Amino acid sequence: MKLMGYRREDGRIGFRNQVVVISSVSCANAVVNAIGRALPDIKTITHAEGCGRGPVDMALTYRVMLGLCTHPNVAAVLVVGLGCEFIPAPAFAGNISEQKKRVEHIVIQELGGSEAATKKGIAIAKDFLRYADSLRRQECGWSEFILGLECGGSDALSGVTANPLVGNVADWVVGQGGTAMISETTEMIGTAHILARRSATPQIAEQIQNLVARQNKKVHDGLGDMAHLVISPGNIEGGLSNIVEKSLGCIVKGGTTPLNEVIEYAQRPTKKGFVIMDTPGSDIFSMTGKIAGGVHVLLFTTGRGSCTGSPIIPVIKVASNNTLFGRMPGDMDFNAARILEEITMREATDELVQLLVRVAGGEMSRAEVNRQDILSIMTLTEPF
Repeated sequence: MKLMGYRREDGRIGFRNQVVVISSVSCANAVVNAIGRALPDIKTITHAEGCGRGPVDMALTYRVMLGLCTHPNVAAVLVVGLGCEFIPAPAFAGNISEQKKRVEHIVIQELGGSEAATKKGIAIAKDFLRYADSLRRQECGWSEFILGLECGGSDALSGVTANPLVGNVADWVVGQGGTAMISETTEMIGTAHILARRSATPQIAEQIQNLVARQNKKVHDGLGDMAHLVISPGNIEGGLSNIVEKSLGCIVKGGTTPLNEVIEYAQRPTKKGFVIMDTPGSDIFSMTGKIAGGVHVLLFTTGRGSCTGSPIIPVIKVASNNTLFGRMPGDMDFNAARILEEITMREATDELVQLLVRVAGGEMSRAEVNRQDILSIMTLTEPF
């Protein structure tokens, strides 16, 4: 199946053409939001970071923000700074420019306040919108495509319908030469031996076992005898009883191909095929890390329901059961429960692949229609 995307100046391919306005520090969020209200066609990214944390957190925040701004789904970026933060807008914009992304910056204190900064920001963003509108899609290969795989609000049917279906699609993408990425290390607890058997090398097998063991220890240190219940109340109501049961369903999203790489949070994969990123189990933190790492489109399975999307990539929601699909039709893109009675797994796989291709080519997912633009940057320590 043919893919159509936007070829960026750094050589990567994008499947959306977003103009992003981002704050370099939380103190600039109000101006970013004001620009967004004036120009609904742009994508605004605000966050709670940029100051008040130690070097480790600042480095991680910087990596995430840089990954978001240089994402190939982004055509141009306006960085809005206050003027006294640890992540200064001019330097950050300079790093974005080094990766051949069109970028400008404004500093609120230098421009005389919020009103003047908002006015200038609107003018710059309008120019960026005209630039983005001039770009055209061109044919590209699946070898450049990175598929993200996520689950949130899982239930007992997630591991029976939606997750195996998404695993089939992941195998299909890998078979075309592309990359499929899962994350959520907490939701691998109890399955490290399975992932190790799939590893392409002994080194990768050891890496994934150590990664899951470390996360398991962290959970036990925090929850003690209740560590097996590091799942949400909704998971339990949906029929899951413990983290291992959830994990067994979770990892099948990654399909059956060899595990070729394990990467850190918000890093780009260097290998094709099946890849794991080390992230928390929280949907929003996990998604943000994968997006910063270059995922183009995300398949999100859910049994309880989710209203999660992204300002940068399309998120396709796959419901695990008929009740959910009927209860939240405006949020769900695909009903995997049809596998139980109406269609075969192969037919469902073909349909979901076709939907993936259409969405990559420009068809809007429900999360995009609803403008469910959510991001959250992970930190490792408490603020000072």
